[in-house]
Amino acid sequence: MKIPKVKTKKIKHFFKKIPKKLAVYAFLTFLGTLLIFLILSAFIFYQNVTLAQKKEIEVSESPLGFDETTYQQVLDVWEQREKRFNELNFEEYLNIFIAID
Repeated sequence: MKIPKVKTKKIKHFFKKIPKKLAVYAFLTFLGTLLIFLILSAFIFYQNVTLAQKKEIEVSESPLGFDETTYQQVLDVWEQREKRFNELNFEEYLNIFIAID
């Protein structure tokens, strides 16, 4: 069994011609890409909207709860950050855009 040789020169020549052909037929290229993107966006819209409506919503039996310990930890972190921010030395630098008389 013989394996046919791949003619790389023809393939390379073909790929070099593609940008020129696309530029010559710019309007048709625009319409083709527009059509491709419209089809793609319609598919994505169908996936996200139409199929999402068909699924049933699962309702959990237990109501949502508020975790006091986690809330307290978050408040502590915020207070520590605010304290560190207020302890910083704020230096006032000379404004180079104002002329000194």
